[in-house]
Order: sequence, then structure tokens, then C-alpha cells
Amino acid sequence: MSQLIDGKAAAARVLAEVKAEVERLHAQDVEPALAVVLVGDDPASHVYVRNKVLRAGEVGIRSLEYRLPAEASADEVLEVVAALNADPAVHGILVQLPLPKHIDEVRVLEAIDPGKDVDGFHSENVGGLSQGRNVLTPCTPAGCMRLLHDTLGDLSGKHAVVVGRSNIVGKPMAALLLAANCSISVVHSRSVEPEKLCRLADIVIAAVGRPRLIDAGWIKPGAVVIDVGINRIEEDGRSRLVGDVDFAAVQQVTAAITPVPGGVGPMTIAMLMHNTVLAARQQTGQAIQEAR
Repeated sequence: MSQLIDGKAAAARVLAEVKAEVERLHAQDVEPALAVVLVGDDPASHVYVRNKVLRAGEVGIRSLEYRLPAEASADEVLEVVAALNADPAVHGILVQLPLPKHIDEVRVLEAIDPGKDVDGFHSENVGGLSQGRNVLTPCTPAGCMRLLHDTLGDLSGKHAVVVGRSNIVGKPMAALLLAANCSISVVHSRSVEPEKLCRLADIVIAAVGRPRLIDAGWIKPGAVVIDVGINRIEEDGRSRLVGDVDFAAVQQVTAAITPVPGGVGPMTIAMLMHNTVLAARQQTGQAIQEAR
């Protein structure tokens, strides 16, 4: 049986590090602050925002919530973002996605000050990541990297396959793995026989949004699998969450694997807090103290 990679425990360690950093900042008269902008009434978004605010409070980060109705215009959202950009007491800005369909998400994300873009979605941060610069990094890929380092240590020379090429996970994940000196393959909907590429991998990152797509036949014995997928399915008359990996089958051949839930999910919010502290330090000219 393979090692179960405990995302909850790893997230707790990150949050403890963040809390210590926040206390150091407080001692230097800096109060890290995260502003969350929520537009509309999407139930999942409300849950995500509530969890982010709770975690911020636990580590001592001041949180501010800006809630706009679903019918709010793009200009109204941009006005809020502009005000937060101009406020030196706000160090991180997060616009909760998805936005209502009548609002251009790219336009809104590009309006956020890159130095306050704690989601790491602004094009300056995306470009900086691809160049290996020290920028705010998307939280889910950053969390995956923390889990991989905790599990494997040095990743140099490993062959990593990323399943999925989204802007939020797949592409930044590939950039981070490349920066860690891995050899990278990215497979997607147009790839020919992606399972063959996956079977060559020491590390598989599943981030495609298709429940249980990856079975044991895709995995080389002894590989490490990070399952980013969160899919709600109906099974045996019950609703449940499953990943992009057939966990029960794949666990039999891996060296280590993340569960769903309880794997990558907790790391995403933990890394958001981490990014907020980094942003606060950079904006206030404080020396950055990294745990790793």
C-alpha cells in the first residue's frame, strides 16, 4: 500500500509558518491584510470565501470582504479593485472566480496590482513565473509543489507528467516543475495515447476535471501521484467527491498519492495565506523569511 500524502497535515504546517511570519510582521508594525471581492450568489464561491476568511483569522491576517450583487457591472467591480490597489493597508487582493458571465474575468484580473495579486493570475506574474522570477505564484500549483518536496525532497531529474493545461493549474504547474529541474510532459485532450506518457512518469499531476480518468494502467509502479481534481458524482444513490484519479486502483501501484478530499484542497488556502504574507513583506520592504 502506498503512502497517503496528508494535505491537511501539510497545510497545518504551512499555516503555522505563516502565523509565525505574521507575528514577526506585527512586531514590525505591519498588519498583513487580504481583501476578497465576491460578486454574485454562487453557493460554492460563498463557501470558498468563508473558508479563506476563517483561515486568515486563524493566522492573524486581517481580512476584508467586498460583496457585490450578481447584476453589478464590470465598472463597479473595477472601481472596487482600483480602490484596493490604492490602499497601502491592503496587501493582497483576491477576486473570487467565477464572475458572472457578463463580466470579463481577464479584464478584472489584469486590473489587480501584480504585487497584490495573491492568486498569481495577473499576466505579469504568469510571465515572471515562466522566466523563473520571484513572483506571486498560483496557490494550487504552489501547494502541489510543497507536497512533492515534502514527499520526495529534491525533484531534480524526475520525469513529471501534468495532465491538463489550464491557466490556473496545468500551465503554472509545468513551469514550477521545470524550475525544480524536472523533465516535463503536458498531456491534454488532443494528446495521442496520453496513458503511455503517464506510464513513463515519476510524478503525475492530475488536473483535468474528469472523474477517475486515470486508472492504474496509466501509472508506473512507484510513481508519486498528486490529484488536483475535485468532481462531484452520484454513486450508490449518494453524492460524493472524487478526484481525476481512480484512487482505490491507483493506490495499489504508487509510492505515494493524495486523497480527494483531504489532499491538495487544504493546501490551496494555506498557500493563499503564504502569498499574502509574501506580498505584505515585499510591499513594506521587510526581509522575506522563507521556511524552505
